[in-house]
Amino acid sequence: MDRLVFSPFLSSPLLEISITLLIGLSAFTLYRLRRAGLGRVAVAGLIILALLNPTLALRDTAPLKSIVALIVDRSGSQTLSTRTAQTDAVLDEVQKKLSALPSIDLRRIEVRDYNDEGTRLFDSLHDALADVPTERIGGAILITDGLVDDVPNKVAALGFQAPVHALITGYPKERDRRVELLNTPPFGLVGREQNLNIKVTDSVDTGPVPITIRHDGKVMATARVKPGDTLTLPLRIDHAGQNIVEIDAEDVADELTRSNNRVVAIIEGVRDRLNVLLVSGAPHQGERTWRNMLKSDSNVDLIHFTILRPPEKQDGTPVNELALIPFPTKELFETKIKDFDLIILDRFADIALLPPVYFANIVRYVRKGGAILIAAGPEFAGPESPAETPLRDLLPAFPTGDIIETPFLPRLTQEGQKHPVTRDLAGGASEPPQWGEWIRQIATGTVSGTSVMRGANDLPLLILRRDGEGRVALLLSDHAWLWARQFRDGGPHLDLLRRTGHWLMKEPALEEEALRAKAERGMLTIERQTMADRVDAVTLIAPSGTESRITLDASRPGLWRATIKPEELGLYKASNGALTAFASVGPANPREFQDVLSTTDRLAALAEMSRGSVRRVADQPKDAHVPTILTLSDATRYAGADFIALRDTKSETVLGIKLWPLLQGVWGVLLLVGALVALWVGEFGGFQKLRRP
Repeated sequence: MDRLVFSPFLSSPLLEISITLLIGLSAFTLYRLRRAGLGRVAVAGLIILALLNPTLALRDTAPLKSIVALIVDRSGSQTLSTRTAQTDAVLDEVQKKLSALPSIDLRRIEVRDYNDEGTRLFDSLHDALADVPTERIGGAILITDGLVDDVPNKVAALGFQAPVHALITGYPKERDRRVELLNTPPFGLVGREQNLNIKVTDSVDTGPVPITIRHDGKVMATARVKPGDTLTLPLRIDHAGQNIVEIDAEDVADELTRSNNRVVAIIEGVRDRLNVLLVSGAPHQGERTWRNMLKSDSNVDLIHFTILRPPEKQDGTPVNELALIPFPTKELFETKIKDFDLIILDRFADIALLPPVYFANIVRYVRKGGAILIAAGPEFAGPESPAETPLRDLLPAFPTGDIIETPFLPRLTQEGQKHPVTRDLAGGASEPPQWGEWIRQIATGTVSGTSVMRGANDLPLLILRRDGEGRVALLLSDHAWLWARQFRDGGPHLDLLRRTGHWLMKEPALEEEALRAKAERGMLTIERQTMADRVDAVTLIAPSGTESRITLDASRPGLWRATIKPEELGLYKASNGALTAFASVGPANPREFQDVLSTTDRLAALAEMSRGSVRRVADQPKDAHVPTILTLSDATRYAGADFIALRDTKSETVLGIKLWPLLQGVWGVLLLVGALVALWVGEFGGFQKLRRP
């Protein structure tokens, strides 16, 4: 736009004084001469104007195009049904129509969901237009299914005054069924129950929906849930580590996706306190080693008894040689036996302390899920051996009666090199092992468990065995304490004893048959722990339901592994035989696939406030219709029945400015001189007429 500017010749104070004097003289002239002084006032005004130096600024401009943002939703929900094809067709048509408008400059942005924050189109819109002056923004067109999670509440939050139009993919009568997990406790105490609240929703009114609940891959329960109702599911935390709960709703043939028919709750099982009973059959050097190892774990509640006499023995034995209290057999082995996570019999001998029924209680306790560790000493080879009691039903090996008392190096067996309890023991991988010698071992015969360590004469030294739902460990030497005392450089006694105890208490990381999956830094690692010499390929189910077969490579003895680049976000399920494992690439239950029905509701209010519109591009799955696109300079609404309009901002850029002084140079001088001459002639001629007779 051309305009008049002033560039005074005089500095500000001098200019103000000069203008003030001229105005004062003009006022005095009008007062004295009345109408006869108007000429002088006019000349004074011309002089003031000349002092201000008026200049006409003529701009050389070029028109600028209006900037329009085209936001294309490429989030996960846009891959469902025919939405991808619809989006591509609408995108092509919109670009063609916008390219036919010469006043539009298009900026296209494709948006994908990230970090389970949902679909955030307006964050991307703001970033795309951040460098554009607001007066140049002509509007925005969104191609989306309407499932947008960052819609502003107020139009001012857009940062511009131009219409927002949304072209909605999908179609009105879509069908989908989904399961919602209303609460997920992050952890639970082992042995306790946690309540999960779930709800099934269905876009079509239907009857009760069959659901299946699985815990760690095993069917726990089935039920029928009415859509919209909340089901409270009590879940018992069976073990430490991850407890995987899957809730599956029955699929519907014509629904958008089956991925949201299943939700997964991953609850970390935490043991409140580990109750361990340590019974030492006689005082010996290794007793303190067991006690120190167990007391070093702050999570262990230890009850320790050393048997010095049977409870019925009452004689004149000095007090300092007696137990302070009788051994509480009934309380420990009948009333409270089920409360223990682990029983350790350290050099225990049957000295008529326990009646046979209590040994039978121990057997039942183990087979119902308990754990026992027998650390054998010389007593194990004699007539008072636990092998001569009902405990023989639990023993993985029986004594021959021989006691070997000669230095030997404990070694890992072939199975021990694979087993998590012993595989990574420091010093055990070399030959000979880099640890100290033991001096005594109890000889046994046939082994019915897994021998993970061997000792003198290659006889079994540490045997692990499963019995019913419980576990048994037999350590055939009472000289593990030599490692604790650094005899012949010592050895990893803490790792050995602690891992053995934790395996007995079913620590997930020490399972000899396990399948694990882990997502980290954008990669998915599948790991198979096994005692077998080979493993079959793992079946991997992606969040979308796609199955693939993954071949694992040997990593270490007993450990097979594969690492892949996942193509989808969500929960992956790996299975190998009866074993299952889960890994979440991003969220376990992605927000993007929870509610997938396309909608116009979320964007309607904002579009209305911006004078834009929201409309579907299809009434059926394969339709795609794009309205006419226009530009308008200004309007109360930028949309009609079959058109959408963008704002033509009429923006310009200045190429240059030409200045034309109005009262400078020859023309200015002539104008001023002419005015003075005219004033003089007029006043002189009028004076002569007044003096004429």
